[in-house]
Amino acid sequence: MNNIIKNCSLNRKIYILTIPINVMVSRELLKEILSEQQKRTEKLQKQNFVQREKLGHLKKFLRIKQSIIITGVRRCGKSVLMLQIIKNFYKNFYYINFEDERLADFKLKDFNRLYEVCIELFGKNKTFFLDEIQNVEGWERWVRRMYEDDFKFFITGSNARLLSKELATLLTGRHLQFTIFPFSFKEFLKFYNFDLNKRDIYLTEKRASIKKYFSKYIVDGGFPECIKNHKIEILQEYFSDIIQKDLVERFKIEDTKKLKELARYVLTNSGKLTTYNRLRGLTEIKSVNTIIKYLSYLEDAYLMFSVPYFSYSLRKQMANPFKIYSIDTGLANAVSFKFSKDVGRAYETVVAIELKRRDKEFYYWKNTLHEEVDFVLKEKLKIKQLIQVCYDIEDYDTKKREIKSLLKAGKELKCRNLLIITDEKEDEEIIKNNKIKYVPLWKWLLSEK
Repeated sequence: MNNIIKNCSLNRKIYILTIPINVMVSRELLKEILSEQQKRTEKLQKQNFVQREKLGHLKKFLRIKQSIIITGVRRCGKSVLMLQIIKNFYKNFYYINFEDERLADFKLKDFNRLYEVCIELFGKNKTFFLDEIQNVEGWERWVRRMYEDDFKFFITGSNARLLSKELATLLTGRHLQFTIFPFSFKEFLKFYNFDLNKRDIYLTEKRASIKKYFSKYIVDGGFPECIKNHKIEILQEYFSDIIQKDLVERFKIEDTKKLKELARYVLTNSGKLTTYNRLRGLTEIKSVNTIIKYLSYLEDAYLMFSVPYFSYSLRKQMANPFKIYSIDTGLANAVSFKFSKDVGRAYETVVAIELKRRDKEFYYWKNTLHEEVDFVLKEKLKIKQLIQVCYDIEDYDTKKREIKSLLKAGKELKCRNLLIITDEKEDEEIIKNNKIKYVPLWKWLLSEK
């Protein structure tokens, strides 16, 4: 590569030739790193981490050939889930964490040497656990070649380079992707050693404790380290890291301030309807195309997600506003530096996150009279359930409005499975020959999927 320095006084250009140096990672260094990481892995497996709900789901895919890709927002627990897979299902394996600074110069050509060292230290094996592998450019080519020789891979990575839309081209037909989120409410209770069984929800003292933890969950969210250390600064640092490392550095974004401004607006307005033009008007970003691009980046990094308007017509769907949701209520509160007074929006956000966690396909519904239903759950071509989220359902006008919208949507979409998620109310009502079920949010979160 040639660098140019201009000599102003002589009006001459001086060319400096810089030659890239190929640094090889030595066998001895690899031995040192792998031995240390193996010991650290064994030590971590003895710690009492909360068992992730996704672990049971992953068990079904351990014996198939496809590589397992674990993605999710930064610091939601991807690496810990990998350790739990090792602890529960594997005795013989190779584990490499590429986030080790001593592997900063690790290149594609070093993989063969790495494999040789693995055999030398731990014997022959066919299972690799590769943590933060996105730090190695071209890693997928080596994985693809080894895959053809019947090696099994478990791979995690931060979203700086390992993003869901890219995986299809990196490992076409050779991988299954699983997304994990910050703690669910069930996992949150496990963290506090709350032993939950089905009868607890009927016991007054247990119910009181569950509701106390639920109030905390709404405010703090589900990021494990933040829950453990009770420091909002951790979430603020996560936000900065996602913006800088996962987006700015990856996409070479020059105007960091505008990207951060948009991200902060999205997180602090979780649950609201918006459009690209509206977001352009609310920020200093003048181009709609830039807004579209930045929102795509934020969604790919799992910082937020959008929910479209329900219509069988894709054209109508795209022509209508969409809803935006934060990936975590605690993160949204940390970014806004205060807990939102709009508890209803927080409740709606928690429901949206849980629906994503449960792998549901969902939309929102709205008619020309601006009557709205929060969530339309769809399976294949059938509408399975309509959900309203209402914090204060005891208010007469609010209840009347929510039920009216739910009944209209139910009639239009031919769905009789109607649910209102509330703060306290638990009941069933028959209105105009339609049964409407009321369930408190904390109880819905603890229900079976």
